[in-house]
Amino acid sequence: MEYNGFNCRGGPCWRPLDVRLRRRVPAEHLHWLMDAASLTHRLRQLCPRGFKVRLLAQGWQRPLRNERCALGLSDHEFALVREVHLACGETPWVFARTVIPAGTLRGDLRRFARLGDRPLGELLFSTRGMRRGAIEVAEIRPGHALHRELAGGRGAAAIWGRRSIFTLGGHALLVGEIFLPSLTRAHG
Repeated sequence: MEYNGFNCRGGPCWRPLDVRLRRRVPAEHLHWLMDAASLTHRLRQLCPRGFKVRLLAQGWQRPLRNERCALGLSDHEFALVREVHLACGETPWVFARTVIPAGTLRGDLRRFARLGDRPLGELLFSTRGMRRGAIEVAEIRPGHALHRELAGGRGAAAIWGRRSIFTLGGHALLVGEIFLPSLTRAHG
């Protein structure tokens, strides 16, 4: 499936949040998708005593095709991929996937490879000269494998995500965040 030149096969179809798409996004999701500030900071405010990052997986792999295209990587390049849940207590609110090309993990930026269960957002938003690129969004509909995996097969509503390329000293990394139904139920 193609959408204005964006290849949507095998993964979410990421696209700019233009006026037409904004009209389709439910109100309880729109403010999460459009907020360009630190998501970590915002979640800590909503869950001051129980916010945690739960590391699900981290390792070197070939990024998904849409991730390679976004970062300008060749089909043969590998990147460090980190997947986490941002949770309030034991309840996951956000699934986040970060793709860091090998060329980004040089010098001082090597610290991004050793985050463990520390939040990426705190490090990103405290790094001098960090720039965030445009926000792209994706609607992940029921029936999609990612929806089944993240929403647990519950509910008929779509889940929404956003992603951005962050640039640090000329080096890029891609951060995707998918807002889980538990977050919108608690703070929609």
